[in-house]
Amino acid sequence: MMTDDDSGQTGTSERNDRLVNALLDGEHRALARAITRIENREPGYRDLVSRLYEHAGSARVVGITGSPGAGKSTLVDKLAAAYRERGETVGVIAVDPSSPFSGGAVLGDRIRMGSTVGDMDVFVRSMSARGRLGGVSTATTDAITALDAFGKDVVVVETVGAGQSEVDVVRTADTVAVLVQPGSGDDVQMLKAGILEIGDVFVVNKADMDGIERTVAELTEMIHRRSDGQSHADPDEPAVNDASWQPPVVETVATAGTGIDDLLAALDDHAAYLTRSAEGERRELDRIAEELRRLVRNDGNELLEAEIRRRGGIETLARRVRDGETDPYAVAESILEPLRDCLGPGETATEAEGSAPERE
Repeated sequence: MMTDDDSGQTGTSERNDRLVNALLDGEHRALARAITRIENREPGYRDLVSRLYEHAGSARVVGITGSPGAGKSTLVDKLAAAYRERGETVGVIAVDPSSPFSGGAVLGDRIRMGSTVGDMDVFVRSMSARGRLGGVSTATTDAITALDAFGKDVVVVETVGAGQSEVDVVRTADTVAVLVQPGSGDDVQMLKAGILEIGDVFVVNKADMDGIERTVAELTEMIHRRSDGQSHADPDEPAVNDASWQPPVVETVATAGTGIDDLLAALDDHAAYLTRSAEGERRELDRIAEELRRLVRNDGNELLEAEIRRRGGIETLARRVRDGETDPYAVAESILEPLRDCLGPGETATEAEGSAPERE
């Protein structure tokens, strides 16, 4: 006899069947519904992504990042139009700051992306950063899979760019373009935030402003310095970017469409470099490995949170520590003990530290 749970799982599976079939048939409404389910983490979304995964793997993923005000949205709009002129289909994921009320995207109207309005071969979707410092959440990665399975030739991911590290994007995109604007001090900020290390192409946007020559010169010097540093780095330590690729600096004026062809050529050059070198395979493996780690961490954290709730909640445990009934290490050990029992013996954090000297 079928239980309510079985009936629910069967119903979700059938809905996913219909949705996947419609998406693979090229129905844009099905693509929109699939991404909504993914972003909202609705029941059955994992099964949905798993079904789409086998149909993905052919789209090129381009990440666009940079500080607020650098003109990312306008540039992405012009870039999408340029891809369309070449006959390629485009998916755009604009990762926006999360609303403090709904958790959804704040800038969902994407008013600066108007060049391709009405073009059914350009699919633009705003998504919430969901608190991720790098601006790219797990839901965004899954949405890329949906766009890829749909058959988009290029997927462009525009990140939040809120002055913090955008390193997450390098694990999502094949090619990363970093935007700066003349005279903004972004060069110094990039060094502090670590963004310099993730760029495959650097774009000095608003190149009609004063200070363009200095910004280009400083960027070029920084890129040479980075390449020199990688060439002397530990060979056993993987670099974010292969030293054999010299990131170009491209000047654009996105509002006027100036320099977009040069940017497109630079992105194509990097894609060709990934194809002919071992770097492409290495990046793909790193991306998959990071996705696996992220999923395991997320699921593991949920299991541990459930165990904490089962023991009365974190405040109850904290009170026990404060009252001297136990200590933080003992509490952590007791919470992890059931997990260790299930997984079997393995190296603990203490054992991994090696034979540290004991206190006298």
